[in-house]
Amino acid sequence: MGTPQPARAGGQQLRFASLGSGSKGNATLVSDGETHILIDCGFGLRETEARLARQGLHPRQLAAVLVTHEHGDHIRGVGALARRHGLPVYLSAGTWLSGRLGDVPRHRLITPQTRFAIEGLEIDPVTVPHDAREPVQFRIDAWGRRLGVLTDLGHPSAHVTKAFRGCDALILECNHDPGMLAEGPYPPHLKRRVGGDWGHLANGQAHALLRQVGLDRLQHIVCSHISEQNNRPELARETLDPLLDGDERRLVVAAQDKGIDWQFIA
Repeated sequence: MGTPQPARAGGQQLRFASLGSGSKGNATLVSDGETHILIDCGFGLRETEARLARQGLHPRQLAAVLVTHEHGDHIRGVGALARRHGLPVYLSAGTWLSGRLGDVPRHRLITPQTRFAIEGLEIDPVTVPHDAREPVQFRIDAWGRRLGVLTDLGHPSAHVTKAFRGCDALILECNHDPGMLAEGPYPPHLKRRVGGDWGHLANGQAHALLRQVGLDRLQHIVCSHISEQNNRPELARETLDPLLDGDERRLVVAAQDKGIDWQFIA
C-alpha cells in the first residue's frame, strides 16, 4: 500500500460518520471531502434522508451506496434510496442473488479481495465469516489514510485480522456480552446463531481482534452494532479501554438512535 502521506489541507481529508448502528438499522457515511458514499442503509427512506440531513448531506450528493450483505438491518432502505435518487449500488454477486434488495436498476457487482475505486476513494471488499450469501466488509483508503468498517462477523479470523491491519480508524462490532446473551430473552436457536462462528462478535472477541490488528495507528475506534438486549455500551467500553493506555478519547460508541457525527482522520 505504500507509506501513508500527510492528510490534505482544507476539506480534503478522510472522514466518516454513523447514521445509526444496531439491530434496528445500520448505515455509515464515508467521505474524502469531495466524494461521499454510504455503506449499508438499514433505515427506511424518510428516516435515511433525515439522518443524512443531520450530517449536512442530501442523498443526491452521494456517489454510491455500498452493501455488506443482505440482512434487513443493512438493506432495508437501499432499494428505495437508490431508485428515488438515482444512486448506483455496489454489492457482491451473492448478495445480489439473494433477491432481497428488490429493484435496483444501477447495481454494480464487486469481487471480494479485489480493489475498486469510486472517484478518489479506493475500496477493498473483504470476505468475513457471517451467515449471509457472500458477505463483505470494507477497507477504504484516501489521502494516505485508511478506514476499516468491520461489523457483522462471527469471529476474528486470521484472514480478517490481516486485512484490517494498518488502519487509522476502525468501526468495529461489539455486539454482545456472552453472559447477557446466555441469560437474555432470545430463543435458544437465536442465541446459538448470534454467539456462533458465523454470527456476531462478542466484546471479548472485539478486544482480541484489536490486539491482533494493532493500535499504534488507530486514531478512532468506534464500537458498533451493540445489541440492545444482549449488551450495554459501558460493558463494551470496559472491555476495550484497557488496550488504550489511558487515552479513552480514541474510543466512541455508535448509538442506534443517533450514530456519531463526522470524525476526521488526521
